Amino acid sequence: MKKYDYVIVGAGLFGATFAQKAHAEGKKVLVIDKRSHIAGNIYTEEVEGINVHKYGAHIFHTDYKDVWDYINSFGEFNRYTNAPIARIGNEIYNMPFNMNTFAKIWDDVFTPKDAIRHINEEKKEITGEPQNLEEQAISLVGRTIYEKLVKGYTEKQWNRDCKDLPAFIIKRLPVRLTFDNNYFNDRYQGIPIGGYTKLVEKMLDGIEVKLNTNFFDDIEYYKEIAEYIVYTGPIDEYFNYSLGTLEWRSLKFETKVLDEENYQGNAVVNYTGHEVDYTRVIEHKHFEFGNQSKTVITFEYPADYKEGMEKYYTINDEKNNELAEKYRDLAKKEEKVIFGGRLAEYKYYDMDDVIKRAFEVSNEYLKDE
Repeated sequence: MKKYDYVIVGAGLFGATFAQKAHAEGKKVLVIDKRSHIAGNIYTEEVEGINVHKYGAHIFHTDYKDVWDYINSFGEFNRYTNAPIARIGNEIYNMPFNMNTFAKIWDDVFTPKDAIRHINEEKKEITGEPQNLEEQAISLVGRTIYEKLVKGYTEKQWNRDCKDLPAFIIKRLPVRLTFDNNYFNDRYQGIPIGGYTKLVEKMLDGIEVKLNTNFFDDIEYYKEIAEYIVYTGPIDEYFNYSLGTLEWRSLKFETKVLDEENYQGNAVVNYTGHEVDYTRVIEHKHFEFGNQSKTVITFEYPADYKEGMEKYYTINDEKNNELAEKYRDLAKKEEKVIFGGRLAEYKYYDMDDVIKRAFEVSNEYLKDE
């Protein structure tokens, strides 16, 4: 008889959800993580009384009532609504593109009809099927909005000219003909009071967790002690990159503690021009309506992935998608290994979709036992 029913590799949202579900069913569970902390990329760390999002801003939003009810069972969420600001040079606009944005860009926009008139006139520039991201964006929102709010940000994000990026990356851009600055359309939205780390701690309550523990240091040992391995790491790494290496985009962060109460007046300010190298500045206290005497800000810089960096965004081109599919075929042959989550599926997930996916996978395996 095995010591554990499940050894779960990775203490992020997928691993924590699966672990909690299995533990609730009376299964013996061990969670390991190579990092020195739980919660994966949603890890928050208290600095000057402020919960700092160490791996970039994470705003929980969902339309799944079952996911919302589940995650709220481990902690209370506040009423935070994501309403980012876009800055280019000395101009500031509301995001996503809405009537506040259009009224500031064009002096004669007061109604939705006015905005539609401007956008439709500019869209005429593109005839036929868009051949690249620039043409796709202009065909959706016109050149003015594209150049102010899309072009620079996107080029910094991908480190490529928009004319060299495929059109499908930006198949649609949200255009809202209301004076509503809420970025998400989802019914439920907020930030866990006290931070995400506290939330995940409660999810893992009563479960054995070992940190600073690398699965690849002794794979055979973990397979020997567990009926199943739940693997949430990079899928190509699991197979020792035997078919090749999947590509990712990464991020670099520069965090500062400032001796002032309020730096930018908003949690998220996007920088959409090339006059600065970073894409956004996060002021963490505003996620929880903080009134501390100091503030913590983080400059976020897109970066090409290099060994030792964190993997954030999949490169969804034909080459990588084909390679990922080959790895997924290999994964299906691993009878006692369950692959789940962003890294293990080579798929970008929002937080609610990670939890939903963990529901599906855990239900499948726990139901079969």
